Amino acid sequence: MHFEDVMQLAVQAFEAVGVLVLVVGSVAAFVIGAVDVRRGVPAYKTFRRNLGRAILLGLEILIVADIIKTITIDATPASGITLGIIVLVRTFLSFSLEIELDGVAPWRRAALTGKAGQDEV
Repeated sequence: MHFEDVMQLAVQAFEAVGVLVLVVGSVAAFVIGAVDVRRGVPAYKTFRRNLGRAILLGLEILIVADIIKTITIDATPASGITLGIIVLVRTFLSFSLEIELDGVAPWRRAALTGKAGQDEV
């Protein structure tokens, strides 16, 4: 097995995991939302936050697959430009989703919560 074959398998694995995260995360968000509705708890915000988190994680994993593919398999200027565009679009989506979920830009989060330098768990 050659290096390119191993890298292609790694790309396919990351892509599969990314899609799996999107699917499982979406289903989990729906289930949690349905449980909340059944309990009489407002479910929209919780559902939206959980779905957004699943999308963010899935996008991050798919970016890894694109980076591996571009660097190791298809290292041409055209693929580098395509990777740059994909990363920009996904970064914009991730950034937009974070603002949508938290209601504040990431660099303003510490000022509002008073927790400087600490990541949320």
